[in-house]
Amino acid sequence: MTSDGASGTKRYWPYCVALVGGASLWLGTMAASGRNEAWDSPLYWSAAYPLCIALSALLAYAAPERPWRWALAVMLVQPVVMVLTSGGGFGLLPLGLILFAILSLPAVLAARFAASAARRSGNLRP
Repeated sequence: MTSDGASGTKRYWPYCVALVGGASLWLGTMAASGRNEAWDSPLYWSAAYPLCIALSALLAYAAPERPWRWALAVMLVQPVVMVLTSGGGFGLLPLGLILFAILSLPAVLAARFAASAARRSGNLRP
């Protein structure tokens, strides 16, 4: 594998972790709670949502350049999973997207703090 291929892999692994992590937390909460939408369960708010924020921060610490993207990837994959699994109509989808965007804000803030900590500790990887 060339060095370009290796750096490409390094560049995309956080996206894969963010997308798979966000989708897994949504699906896991659905499965554990038996609800059609994960955010209808108290488990989402007490466990999955804080884990989404923590995952965003961990990814930002590991890859501190433009940390907001990890939070958005973790949070905004969830409405995609919701649409694919709900089987319902799209009447409330615009409101749901707005809510997910608002829910992304604490994750973005946590990611920014983690990226700042990474820069201070010298954790800057190409």
